[in-house]
Amino acid sequence: MPTSKGELAYSLFFAGHNCAQCVAMAFAPEMGMSAERAAQLSAGFGGGFGRLREVCGAFSGAVLVLGALYGSADPAQKTALYTAVQALAAQYAAQSGKETIICRELLGLQKGENAGPAATPRTPGFYQKRPCPALIRAAAELVENYIAEHPLPEEHA
Repeated sequence: MPTSKGELAYSLFFAGHNCAQCVAMAFAPEMGMSAERAAQLSAGFGGGFGRLREVCGAFSGAVLVLGALYGSADPAQKTALYTAVQALAAQYAAQSGKETIICRELLGLQKGENAGPAATPRTPGFYQKRPCPALIRAAAELVENYIAEHPLPEEHA
């Protein structure tokens, strides 16, 4: 059993889940839901939003977790969450080595390249050439570190 959220999220990718699902599922208990529900809620974020290759799915999963744990239904409370998202986006982009949170740029693709709705088959070659597992681990670790530094609100503690 993985000992950190990063390792858990990493292992979920090899079970066939998309990048967003891996991060969200790793934090399902903290969000007060089953792993299955976390997978459902994050399913459309994979492949940079439905394989459009826009915002990285792993980072989208991280934002979903932050929103579930630190977000507010009060529209006047957006700034604190947006501040956290922007800080984590900067850290994530720096850690990627490519200074971006855009899926296609992380994968080295051009706009529209490899962006159809059909998922790429998960072959051994797929796993060898994709940076996704490392990015998933990094996104989950950023959230795990954020939680360690920012106590959860009472309703999630």
